[in-house]
Amino acid sequence: MEILKIENLSKQYGKGETAVNALNDISFSINKGEFVAIIGPSGSGKSTLLHMLGGVDRPTSGKVMIDGTDIYSLNETQLAIFRRRQIGLIYQFYNLIPILTVEENITLPILLDQHKVDQRNLEEIVGKLGLQERLNYLPNQLSGGQQQRVSIGRALVSNPTIMLADEPTGNLDSKNSGEIIDLLKMFNRTYNQTLVIITHDERIALQADRVIEIEDGKIAKDEVIRP
Repeated sequence: MEILKIENLSKQYGKGETAVNALNDISFSINKGEFVAIIGPSGSGKSTLLHMLGGVDRPTSGKVMIDGTDIYSLNETQLAIFRRRQIGLIYQFYNLIPILTVEENITLPILLDQHKVDQRNLEEIVGKLGLQERLNYLPNQLSGGQQQRVSIGRALVSNPTIMLADEPTGNLDSKNSGEIIDLLKMFNRTYNQTLVIITHDERIALQADRVIEIEDGKIAKDEVIRP
């Protein structure tokens, strides 16, 4: 089932002679439960693409459809709510709130919606992430690998339609990198969680079901590795 559809997506920064086309008329779709890696050299447009998919930055033209919703037809308030509920975002530098505990950081999207936290779901996620003994810790009391686990928990707690990760291992050593990718793959396979990872690491890309290569703002290659 198609969960994400990109139609003629373009992003231009600046105007006239100084204009830069970060994305140039990109189209593709992703099915529910797919694990897709997006690769490309620095400046190719891959992070810009992820920001468009995540509702973080509006495109110059084109559509991003997530589970049938054209997210850029929404106003800013509607888009913020949709992003919080339907899109799980994981960043290289964790983006945790320093004054909130691990539990508060993980449950933040639900608390912002003024909804009740599903304790059973929370306990299951925390258990899978190995954070049971760290729920009352602050981010500065955690290792980098643990902080990234918290950000994964925050991305998953609302049971999002799609999870997007921008260089999720870029700030970690090889041991922690391997553990984080294994966790993301586990949630992808066990819960059929659609997963899109931006990475420069070929070893990570080759673990995906499909690899999309971006070059100069365009799709240079779209290859299925394991059907």
